[in-house]
Amino acid sequence: MKQAYKDKATRRLKIIEGQVRGLQKMIEDDTYCIDIITQASAIKEALSGVEDLLLENHLSTHVIQQVKSGEEEKATDEILKVYKLKRKK
Repeated sequence: MKQAYKDKATRRLKIIEGQVRGLQKMIEDDTYCIDIITQASAIKEALSGVEDLLLENHLSTHVIQQVKSGEEEKATDEILKVYKLKRKK
């Protein structure tokens, strides 16, 4: 993984970790349900952003390398796998 992607992903995951702790505290404190759901939705969105970052890294490194080394079929399979994963959302 490229260092820039690794740094971004790590930073974002640390933020998400804090959000999850906050969510746990909200539940322990009997916070209003809609507020908890709103926070949970924000966490899901943040995780989606990390996923996007990882997919971007994979496509721009591994898949490109596969194409350059003549493994077009493997590259195509991975692109389709990524597409199908993203469609499930």
